[in-house]
Amino acid sequence: MKDGTRDDYLLLEELEKPYLALTADRVLDELKRQAEATLPGYRITRAGHGLQAATRAEAQGADIDWIVGALLHDIGDGLAPQNHDRFSAEVIRPFVRWEVAWVVGHHGIFQMLYYAHHYGWDRHARDRFRDHPCFQVCADFCERWDQASFDPDFPTKPIAHFEPMVRAVFARKAHDPEVIREGVVTGLPAL
Repeated sequence: MKDGTRDDYLLLEELEKPYLALTADRVLDELKRQAEATLPGYRITRAGHGLQAATRAEAQGADIDWIVGALLHDIGDGLAPQNHDRFSAEVIRPFVRWEVAWVVGHHGIFQMLYYAHHYGWDRHARDRFRDHPCFQVCADFCERWDQASFDPDFPTKPIAHFEPMVRAVFARKAHDPEVIREGVVTGLPAL
């Protein structure tokens, strides 16, 4: 790489554009793969879980960043089940508000409140983030949209309903400071 010239890198940048333009397609393909099977013991697929969370978010008046964040909060489960939250956050981080990426990246430890004690783990591990500006938003995300979205009878909107939103988010300029708004916390919509 160190021997590349400016012209070499400008050429690579141009050649990379079609690949980058297909990011939404790759994300949607992964979501569709997650709809084909579920983890043993679960009554819904991983995609079904994300679709329920996104359906709940939309019904509660969330904006596009929160809806797509809810939809894709577990997209990393297939490749990184032990740290799917961080993996999922990295997929969406360049395209959504900072607070949404932070919540997706930390929802795993916040979810432990509901089940960790059954394994002898610390269900209050999330408290180490108590002073973080996104603490309450993440707690609310988990309570309202994540932990509640494992119901096989919940009327869930299909992938096709959310596809235009996914495409709109991934069509944004990556790392746009006007979108990312680092440090700004708006929270979830009021109930």
